[in-house]
Amino acid sequence: MILKSSSAISAIWTFPAILFSAFAIAWGAEAAQFLISQGLALAILAWLQTLPEFAVEAVIAWEAGKDPSKTHLAIANFTGSLRLLVGLGWPMIYFVAAAFRKKLFAVKLEKEHSVEIFALLLPLIYFTFIWWKGTLTVWDAIPLSACYFVYLWILWKIPPKKEDEEALEDLDYVPRKVLEFRGVMRGALIAALFIVGGAILYFSAHPFLESMLSLSTSLGVSTFVFVQWVAPFLSEFPEKLSAFGWARKVRTANIALMNMVSSNINQWSILSAMIPVLFVISAGGLRPLQFDHFQRNEILLTILQSFLGFLLLLNLELRFHEALILLVFWLIQFVVPSSRDVMTYIYLAWCGVELVRMLLSRETPPAWTGLRETLARRFA
Repeated sequence: MILKSSSAISAIWTFPAILFSAFAIAWGAEAAQFLISQGLALAILAWLQTLPEFAVEAVIAWEAGKDPSKTHLAIANFTGSLRLLVGLGWPMIYFVAAAFRKKLFAVKLEKEHSVEIFALLLPLIYFTFIWWKGTLTVWDAIPLSACYFVYLWILWKIPPKKEDEEALEDLDYVPRKVLEFRGVMRGALIAALFIVGGAILYFSAHPFLESMLSLSTSLGVSTFVFVQWVAPFLSEFPEKLSAFGWARKVRTANIALMNMVSSNINQWSILSAMIPVLFVISAGGLRPLQFDHFQRNEILLTILQSFLGFLLLLNLELRFHEALILLVFWLIQFVVPSSRDVMTYIYLAWCGVELVRMLLSRETPPAWTGLRETLARRFA
């Protein structure tokens, strides 16, 4: 009991440590985006910003390998982070943008953003197969990783991002100051942010997980719920803060939304591929993660939510009623956990509505046209 109490008290330092490490990595990532190609920068930026989420998930997957009864925590953190991104992150970008413009409008995406939209679909299709068979194996890591690397390869063709005054103004104070330096000093400062953030992550990720589990026990809250919502909220907070900062400006609201979509892609693909690999190494044998009925329902709900998000972005816009739907649907399942089974059917029905509406319109989705034009231009 004393041990559990001390672990819960350690949340006093582990929670701020995870937050600070996430901010340090996010600052480094925002500065580094000016040193590589534009599309690839956004994808890598999203990946680096969610490193804390990767670290927490890695610890959980490792622990599950030693104790299979902890598999549910891996699913909790994985599904929670994805549902927070789509259900809270995407809508809040819209509402922040609308608030600063003082009017309802549509966040308009560029044709090249079609790559990200369809890159989200690939791992969703494969994860539907994972949900159907009820296991996640080390062999599943191969196609999931392939989805991510194909996505990066396509983005590699996008021209370099120019460093201009407007773009620099969009950055937070720390990365903006870092980019004022030139040459070796700039690179050294960016590297220092990654090293400091990574070191804090390395030493605090495991205590952070233990403190969450102990704190949830002390508060009488389900460990599944605590790991599903609290861990990803803390680890993704700096990323959301950066995205909301971009959403305030007219020309970068679409970049803010694509930053979130890129995070969805890397979590559906490379993060989920990491889980069975670490699980097998920790377990010392080729064992799959077995999902029970509850865990499969959580995965299905998460798949349907992301698929609805994909369908809503096919017109290369995010409108008021679409952002509101995503937010309300997430709020219902968050506030009333017992409604999740019902919400699964509601998501499924709404996906059906969007598909029927698309078929009846007999128009080619702008994102599909944009994808074809982008690929033709890049690979001509």
